[in-house]
Amino acid sequence: MTAVRLPPTVLSILERRRLPQSSRSEPQTTTEANEGGATTIDDDLKLPKMASLIIIIVSNVLLQLTFFSIVSSSNEYAQYLGGTSTFSGLVIGIPTVFSGLALLPLMRFDQGGYKRPLHFACGSACLGNILYGLAYRANWLYLILIGRIVTGFAFTFWMYCKRYCSDPRIVGLRRRTTLAGWLVLGQGIGFSLGPFVGGILYKIGFNNAVFNGFTSPTWIMALVWAIFWVFVAIFYEDVPKASPPPQNIALQPMPAQASTETADKDKAEDEEPTQVTATQVEAATTPYSPPRHRMSKAQWGVTATMCWFAMTCFFILGAWEANIPVFTSSHLRSNPFHFSPFAAGNLIALGGACTMPFLLLNLHFARRVQDRHTLATGTSIGLAGLLVALAILGEEKVNYGSLFICWFLVALGFNIASTVTLSLLSKQLPGEWNGRISLAIQYSNYSGRVTGAVWGGAGVKVGMLSYVGMQVAIVGIGGIMFMTLWKQLKAKTG
Repeated sequence: MTAVRLPPTVLSILERRRLPQSSRSEPQTTTEANEGGATTIDDDLKLPKMASLIIIIVSNVLLQLTFFSIVSSSNEYAQYLGGTSTFSGLVIGIPTVFSGLALLPLMRFDQGGYKRPLHFACGSACLGNILYGLAYRANWLYLILIGRIVTGFAFTFWMYCKRYCSDPRIVGLRRRTTLAGWLVLGQGIGFSLGPFVGGILYKIGFNNAVFNGFTSPTWIMALVWAIFWVFVAIFYEDVPKASPPPQNIALQPMPAQASTETADKDKAEDEEPTQVTATQVEAATTPYSPPRHRMSKAQWGVTATMCWFAMTCFFILGAWEANIPVFTSSHLRSNPFHFSPFAAGNLIALGGACTMPFLLLNLHFARRVQDRHTLATGTSIGLAGLLVALAILGEEKVNYGSLFICWFLVALGFNIASTVTLSLLSKQLPGEWNGRISLAIQYSNYSGRVTGAVWGGAGVKVGMLSYVGMQVAIVGIGGIMFMTLWKQLKAKTG
C-alpha cells in the first residue's frame, strides 16, 4: 500500500495549529515542577527560616529587657552606693559606648553570618548581669558600671538583628520594613515591660544581700539569657554564605575520532615544558569582586538623613526613659509627684504598654504605606508630645495625666519613626552594602542612646525647659533634611 504524502502547505498549517498547544503546555510543566517541590519564590517577598527568625526577634526583645529593666531603680541604686543621678544616667547609657567599640572587631570574626555574634551576646549578657547584681554585696559603685560595660558587649547584636532583617540573602525588599516593625515591637515590649518588672521587684524588695530590689532584675535576666542560650545552640541555623555567580559554560559532544586526535595532541603538549605568563597567574589568582557602586549626591543625602533620624529617635527615647525617674523624684517646683522608683517604672511601663496596639497596627500598614510617610507620621506625633511638654513645664502645670500624654506621644511617635531608618536605606543601596549601612544606622542609634541617657539624667540640673528644648531643636534639623529630600526618600513599600 502506497503512503499518502501531504503537500507542504497542509504540513505547515498543522504545525501552526500545534504551536499554541506546546506553548500552553510549558507553563503547566513549570507549575507541576513547582508543586513537586521546586517552588520559585519572588525575591522581593522571600523570608528566612521561621525558627531562626523567631530566635533573632526574641533576642532583640531580651536585649531591650536587659537594657531597660534597671531603669526604674538605677538612680536609687547608684545613690545607695554613693553615686549621683548623672552617674545613674551614665550607667544606663554606657553599654552602648562599649558596644560600639566592640562592633568593628566582632565583624572581623563573624564570617558574614550571625551565629558567632549571637553566642557572644548570650555569654556577655549572662556575665554582665551577674556582675551588676554582685555590686550590692561588694558595696562597690563602679562594679555596676563594669557590669553594664560587659552587658554592652551583648548589645552588639542589635546591629546584627537589624542586618538580619535587611539581609538580601534571606529577606526580600518588600519584607524589610515589616521585619523592622517586629524589631520595633520588641523595642516597645522592652521599654514597657522592663521598667514595670524592675519597679515591681524593687517594691517587693527581697531582704537579701544578693537578691534584692536593686539586683533581682539582673539576676533574673542572667537566668533567662542562660536558658535562651541553650535554645540558640539547638535551633538556630545560620544564613548561607554568599558565593560568586557561577560561570555557565555550554558543553558540546565530541565525535570519537576528534576525541582521539585531541588526546594525542594533549599527550604531546604534556611532554613539552609549559610556559605560564604573569598575566595568566594574576587572572587565575584574582578573586571575584562585584562591580563597584558610587553613591550619588541624593543617596548621600538620604543616608545622612536616615542616620540623623536613627540618632534622634534613640536620643529622645533614651532621654525620657532616664529622666522620668529623676524628674518625678526631684524637688523642683514643677514636680508634684515625688515618685518612688516603683511609681516611676509604672509610668514608663504604662506609656509603653499603650503604644503596643499602635505598633501592631504599624506592622499591618508597613506593607501598604511608603517608608517616608511612616517617618513623617511618627516624627510629627513625637514632636507634638515634645511641644506639649514644653507648654506644661513652662506654665508649671504638670500632673499625672499631662505628663503621661507627653510620654505616650513621644514613645509612640519616635518608635514608629525608628521602624524605617534602615529598611528605607537598604532599598536604595546595593544589597552587598547591607553590612555597611547596618553599621552606620547602629552607630547612629548608639550615639543617640548614650547621649540621650546622660542628657536625661542631667535634665533636672540643666533645667527641664532646656532639656526638652534641645530635643525639639534636634527634631527641627531632621525636619529640614527630610523636607529637602522628600522626593529622593521614595522607596518600595513592605
